[in-house]
Amino acid sequence: MAALDGLPPLRDVIQRHGLDAKKALGQNFLLDLNITQKVARTAGDLSDVTVFEVGPGPGGLTRALLALGAKKVIAVERDSRCLPALAEISDYYPGRLEVIEGDALKVDFESLGVEGPIKFVATLPYN
Repeated sequence: MAALDGLPPLRDVIQRHGLDAKKALGQNFLLDLNITQKVARTAGDLSDVTVFEVGPGPGGLTRALLALGAKKVIAVERDSRCLPALAEISDYYPGRLEVIEGDALKVDFESLGVEGPIKFVATLPYN
């Protein structure tokens, strides 16, 4: 399946940034566009929704959420190695992606001042 956006294939992004999934963080980078797009579609109409994404990694699901029309995605990532890849997505979708470096369990989501509908979407770590 072709990417919904004009960004490079996620496999290339991972290679360019020297990323490897770390078992200690429960990472398993999802590269299958069929699955990321299906997860994003399962979240429903996102055009007026702010999506909180937990653990975006290099951004496979993030890209699908944005390409399928999420008003805004706030992604919480604790692995700093993934931040440059997420910055590329943020540059591609100006003003629609905010990345917070940290542990999602410790983020005070209420302090972010998000107005309107909110959805949490993630492919959570398996450990």
